[in-house]
Amino acid sequence: MIRHLVLFKLNDGVERDDPRVVKGVEAFRALGGQIEELRFWECAWNISDRPIAHDFAINSAVDDTDALTRYLEHPAHQAGVALWREFATWVIADYEF
Repeated sequence: MIRHLVLFKLNDGVERDDPRVVKGVEAFRALGGQIEELRFWECAWNISDRPIAHDFAINSAVDDTDALTRYLEHPAHQAGVALWREFATWVIADYEF
């Protein structure tokens, strides 16, 4: 299986209650029920106030690299990514487990 981790950092001046952010979070929360390749799906706001912390995280798992590709190319995923590009940056890690 492959773990797909994503950590998001809101752009300067963007707050969690910004309507764009609310819409983006809703879009990502819905992905777990929309994309059959996902074997595990969770996303949530960071609760740490450490300066190095990111703001929002996705922790997911898929069966293999083909499933990861299908997930990444899925229209619902692409739509969510398009929303987040307006107000955040992110880093990812994909690894086998």
